[in-house]
Amino acid sequence: MGDSYQTIVDLDASATDAEHLARQVLAGLVEEGVVLADRTDCVLGRPLGHPPGPNWERAVTDDWDQEPWDGLAVHTSRTGFTSGADLPGAAVCPHCVSATPLDDRTWPGFHAAMRTWHDTGAASVDCPGCTAAVALPDWSWDECPMAFGHLGFEFWNWPDLTDDFRARLSELLGGHRTAYVWGQI
Repeated sequence: MGDSYQTIVDLDASATDAEHLARQVLAGLVEEGVVLADRTDCVLGRPLGHPPGPNWERAVTDDWDQEPWDGLAVHTSRTGFTSGADLPGAAVCPHCVSATPLDDRTWPGFHAAMRTWHDTGAASVDCPGCTAAVALPDWSWDECPMAFGHLGFEFWNWPDLTDDFRARLSELLGGHRTAYVWGQI
């Protein structure tokens, strides 16, 4: 058994407003008692994170068998969030909802867009189905989720987050679109 994580990624936050939005969401989560304001050594890959608060149960499903043993890492820079070592099998266009298999023919275009997005913060891929130029963060992914954004809330070793909690977090973000990425290492 390894470490698991669940990340809620803000797909609409810009580099300019990521810090402000992070503070706004964190204040709401602290007020609700989901996490504590004080930062400790409680997340993997980051120096400090926010440990679970006294009301952490408000964020998770009812079928948990142990309490979270790590905390919340907040990412406020351009990041490609992935589910781990595996890659998705297809990218799904938000316009025509067609799935583009990520094979030897199509993967190079997506890979190039990911590098460009990482370097510049903007990249698109033309959908083979409808020919629309689709911004990289707007694609969805099958099997192994990915998301591209400037703001992410990464919960380490927590029970499954509820749909209701994820919706409340989106409300704290002013109704921004979010993506849910999970994985295990």
